[in-house]
Amino acid sequence: MSELRFVHLGFGDEAVEYHAAWQEQRRVHTARFADEVPDTCLLLEHQSVYTAGRRTEDSERPLDGTPVIDIDRGGKITWHGPGQLVGYPILKLPRPVDVIAHVRRLEEAVIRTCAEFGLETTRVEGRSGVWVLGESVPAPASVTGGLRLDFDPRLNDEEFDPRLAGPQYAPSNAGQRGEDRKLCAIGIRVAKGVTMHGFSLNCDPDNTSYDRIVPCGIRDAGVTSLSQELGRRVPVAEVLPVVEKHLRAVLEDTVPLPRAV
Repeated sequence: MSELRFVHLGFGDEAVEYHAAWQEQRRVHTARFADEVPDTCLLLEHQSVYTAGRRTEDSERPLDGTPVIDIDRGGKITWHGPGQLVGYPILKLPRPVDVIAHVRRLEEAVIRTCAEFGLETTRVEGRSGVWVLGESVPAPASVTGGLRLDFDPRLNDEEFDPRLAGPQYAPSNAGQRGEDRKLCAIGIRVAKGVTMHGFSLNCDPDNTSYDRIVPCGIRDAGVTSLSQELGRRVPVAEVLPVVEKHLRAVLEDTVPLPRAV
């Protein structure tokens, strides 16, 4: 793969409005398809916004009617905003594109980034993104008599909505409950062999913004951030050069192969 170009669109007080970044993605995508620019990764912070991928269900959107931008990536609904590092790698890949392999490479770059900060992260089978695993909960002892009552609605109700059950079930409190929690969301689209969209890594955001939705459509896990897991403030500016280093290493040093057919 050729050398990867990084473009900084805006951070902090210059955080980028979502539609403006989306338009820039499309412009760079067109130029990359025409070989007018090299592989490019746009890096930025967004102004606060909810975006919904193609598979988002109505029950996962904000209950209060907060506006949501529907977009053409995979995945479901998520939040972008201050304190979150967003990356849009716009890469030309061999056809037929192996989408899963592309997602795995992005995950690997983020996992390496977190390791450099001293945080162990991993993948979760069947769920994209980068995760901090929850604590193992021992199975309850067998009951030989009487009734066993289990009041946790998440265990037996697929339509459980944490927004209706109080803050103890909010996605932002998953760490206190010892549950799996997503640190980095990934959602992509491939058009004409060129990738769009990408990853959002929670560095130091206000994670209560996730409590108004069902993040990524996942009801039995939550969200977290580098700051929350490390117990200190980890701003986007500190994470940015580390992400760039590992994206460059993973994306430049591995040769993407076409999907087997």
